[in-house]
Amino acid sequence: MREELYKFKYKTLCERLKPVLEKKSYQVYIVENAQQAKELIERLIPEGSVVSSGGSLTLSDSGILALLRSGKYRFLDRYNSPDRRKTEIEAFDSDYYLCSANAITMNGELVFMDGFGNRVAAVTFGPKNVILVVSANKIVKDLEAARERIRYISPMNAKRLSLSTPCAVTGLCQDCDSPERICRHFHVINDSRNQPGRIKIVFVLEELGL
Repeated sequence: MREELYKFKYKTLCERLKPVLEKKSYQVYIVENAQQAKELIERLIPEGSVVSSGGSLTLSDSGILALLRSGKYRFLDRYNSPDRRKTEIEAFDSDYYLCSANAITMNGELVFMDGFGNRVAAVTFGPKNVILVVSANKIVKDLEAARERIRYISPMNAKRLSLSTPCAVTGLCQDCDSPERICRHFHVINDSRNQPGRIKIVFVLEELGL
C-alpha cells in the first residue's frame, strides 16, 4: 500500500513537471520501473551506436549499464578502460551519453554535483544525444532543496566509494577541503532551447541509485 502511494505521488510530480521541461526543449518520458526504463533505452538507441556514460549507480541498479555492455553498441566503458581519461574525452564525440542527475527542480532546472567534472561537461556539450535516467524521488522544489538533497546523499556516496573524507566517517556533510571530496562541481542547466531535443529525460517511478 505504501509503495502504491509513493508511486502515485511520483507519477503526479512527473506529470506536473513534464510540460515545464518540454517547454525548455527537453524530451521527457515517464516509465513505471527499471525494466521499462531499460526497454525504453533499447528503443531510443539504435544498435551499433557509439555510447558512453558517466558514473551512475542508477544505470547499474536499473540494468541499463549491463545493456550498454551487451555488445549491441560500441560502448566506451570508462569503468574498464586502461586509459580512463582518454575514454572520458572520447565520450564527447559519442552518439549517446547516459547518466543521471542529482536533482531536478519543479522549475525545470537540472542539478548536478561532480567530483571530476567529466559528467557535467559531457551533459552540457559534446555528445549528440544525452539521456538522463532519473528516479522520481530526485524531484525537488527548488535549487535550495536540490543543494540540501546533495548534502544528504554525498556522504553515502563517499562511504560507498571508500573515500577518506570527513562525511564518509560522520555521515554528515562537513563542507570539507579533503583532497578526496566528491563535491567540487555544482552545475545547473536552466534549459536546452539552443539544442532542442538533445537532452532526453527518463523519469522512473521507483527509487534507483542515491
